Amino acid sequence: MSQSTSATRVTTWSSCDGTETIRAGRTTSERKNDILTANKFTSDSHRFDGQLLTDEISCEEASVDFGHLVKKSPRSVLYPGSVQDIVDAMELASSNGMKVAGQGRRHSVFGRSQTEDGIVIDMSGLAQVYDVTQSDRGTEITVEAGATWRDVFTASLTRGFTPPVLPEYLDLSVGGTIIAGGIGGTSWRNGTIADNALELRVVTGDGRRMSCSREVNADLFDVVRAGLGQVAIVVQATLRLVPAPLYVRRYQLMYPDLSTIITDQRLLIQQGRWDYLQGAVTPHIDGDAWLHTIDGSLLVYIEDDNVHDPLDELSDDRARATITSKDYPTYAKRFDSLEASLRQTGNWDSPHPWLFTFLGQASARNTIEDTMSELSAEDLGEDGRIAVSPLFTNAISSPLFRMPSENIAYTMNLFRYATPQTASEMVSGNRRIYEHVRSLGGTLNPVSALPMTSEDWEMHFGAEWERIATAKKKYDPNNVLTPGYEVFEHIAKLKETGRFVHRDC
Repeated sequence: MSQSTSATRVTTWSSCDGTETIRAGRTTSERKNDILTANKFTSDSHRFDGQLLTDEISCEEASVDFGHLVKKSPRSVLYPGSVQDIVDAMELASSNGMKVAGQGRRHSVFGRSQTEDGIVIDMSGLAQVYDVTQSDRGTEITVEAGATWRDVFTASLTRGFTPPVLPEYLDLSVGGTIIAGGIGGTSWRNGTIADNALELRVVTGDGRRMSCSREVNADLFDVVRAGLGQVAIVVQATLRLVPAPLYVRRYQLMYPDLSTIITDQRLLIQQGRWDYLQGAVTPHIDGDAWLHTIDGSLLVYIEDDNVHDPLDELSDDRARATITSKDYPTYAKRFDSLEASLRQTGNWDSPHPWLFTFLGQASARNTIEDTMSELSAEDLGEDGRIAVSPLFTNAISSPLFRMPSENIAYTMNLFRYATPQTASEMVSGNRRIYEHVRSLGGTLNPVSALPMTSEDWEMHFGAEWERIATAKKKYDPNNVLTPGYEVFEHIAKLKETGRFVHRDC
């Protein structure tokens, strides 16, 4: 550790309007006391199977995520060698008034998997992928939570299977995706990634090892999936698999305007014509116009010349269409080339003030067009875009993944790349956009760069708030887990003032 006694500066957004605040971290002397606490637990009570580290480099790495917007430094970082290590970390945190945040691959964009002065559990070492098996539930695969979707995809494909929903970026962790929900190009039909989890093994906030599914401990299952890590850390997941296709036929279509995109997307999902379906609007290179595209594909399992024309009745500019066939692994890894491009331009490591929302079909076109009218190419940044994709809301079964009340919803996902100088303003803009979306009955995809209060979260969860609040008392009564979302920040404030009294459910 450095001998400097100067405080660490930590940037966060704590107010509803996105105002940037700077607050001091812990001094070196305070951190030495923290280290003594951790070392005493390690040497006197239990020696971890993995490693509990308190050095400056480890804590610095755990204080950074993909968003590059929020930075919170933990007291220590646990690299667990066993599930028991996670149980013991919960005990250490609870007995010392600390918080715990699980980290997979650190791809959150607003400090959601960080904790100030607490314990970060780095799950990347628990990444075992087991064999594909058959059960009365169908074909499935069991994996540890730190495994990536690339790991799962590779292992599944060797047996001729695939997850029914994959994220665009395959290097996300399984556990991190499940607690967020997880949307992919097939979600319009197959729901979220969390919906396709069959069984989860977790460690709850009060240190219990538990298994949960739709049949066993269903109340826990329904608050772990898309529950933002508020009641448990996922350590292992059993996932549904489906047969993998022979190859993929991809259709990249150009459109004159947003209205036509939305109309054709609705037609495509109502007829179930394609398997993957996404769309986007991006600023034209001259900044004075927008490009409108639909990007979708058919998963081909058998050759059949008698299938319905997949482009019939669509209103795209057919002369500008790009139609290609690719093997399935190449298609599933299509984001790799974009990642390489973003790394080359520097945007991979720039601030990512991204905002992901869902709009009911009645308000989608006007709301997206209003948002577009307020944004320029400069506002989105180089490589920026607005993703517009449809899905049936009844395809979503995880109760905490909140959707508009209409049968069909559309994403309005703002992918923006900022500089350190423009990031705060963009986060403030996200707040204004979200409040407008919410006023129209739209919802938030929580993997967004957006300051949220406990009151905001209560509004977000709506009728499901009681479910997650009850589960919090039952499985994490000391409010140890995942403080980065600030879902139950009001509990922490009440404890600080001595006004919080826990009542059993």
